[in-house]
Amino acid sequence: MAPRAYWKGYLKLSLVSCPIALFPATSEREKISFHQLNKDTGHRIRYQKIDADTGEEVPAQNIIKGYEVSKGEYVEVTGEELDAVAIESKRVIDIEEFVARAEIDELYINSPYYVVPDGEVAQQAFAVIREAINQKGMVALGKVVFTSREHIFALEARGKGMMGMTLRYPYEVRKEADYFDDIPDEKLPKDMLELAAHIVETKRAHFNPDQFKDDYESALRQLVERKQRGERIEVPAERGPGKVINLMDALHRSVESGGERRRPAKASHRAAKKAVRSPVRGRQAS
Repeated sequence: MAPRAYWKGYLKLSLVSCPIALFPATSEREKISFHQLNKDTGHRIRYQKIDADTGEEVPAQNIIKGYEVSKGEYVEVTGEELDAVAIESKRVIDIEEFVARAEIDELYINSPYYVVPDGEVAQQAFAVIREAINQKGMVALGKVVFTSREHIFALEARGKGMMGMTLRYPYEVRKEADYFDDIPDEKLPKDMLELAAHIVETKRAHFNPDQFKDDYESALRQLVERKQRGERIEVPAERGPGKVINLMDALHRSVESGGERRRPAKASHRAAKKAVRSPVRGRQAS
């Protein structure tokens, strides 16, 4: 069964337009999720909306939205008032400008979508827009409305289709300086850095997402299957904290134990061997 489109509308580049459909490019529906149950009866738990002060259940027609302006003080907003400021969906993504892909900081990328032509009549115009973007190696920027909210939408060519990405607004991205400014500058010993660089070189590879395995998801599935079979689950002993090790010793052991699986660059290999011959005691790290 073909997936259902999340959004349908038109993609427009100047006077060229075509009907398109958007499909979410990622999904978490395959992940195991749990319901909450009553331990005594095995029945599902049903949530009720309760007044925080009176403890009484509130009927749906009496529930409105409120924005907390200070502790315990709210500005109440009705559905009609929200409708009055909602942005009307024109069902059109109008390409406004083109930017280099490298200029878009990864922090701004939000949700990816597959963009496909909607119907045979759209295919030629879609291909024209796709190839124009592809040949220039640029990303097209426009706006789209999902559920009354306006989003910046970036489009780039991908195979026979396109990939669209909603972008975050600046107010949604936290400033890195708030987190990085307090990190002290470290003066790193040359041989320690050479050892670390050697380890990086020996583990060089190409990105292959198929090799990534979700061990926790696999363990959850095995747990559920074992419970279905009525097996007893042994809970492992509590894991203790890792012991404190010497950073330089850890780098040496990393090189000696597993660093030779891939052939390193000659210069890096020589630097690592030199560092191994003349160890320097590093600071303690946990």
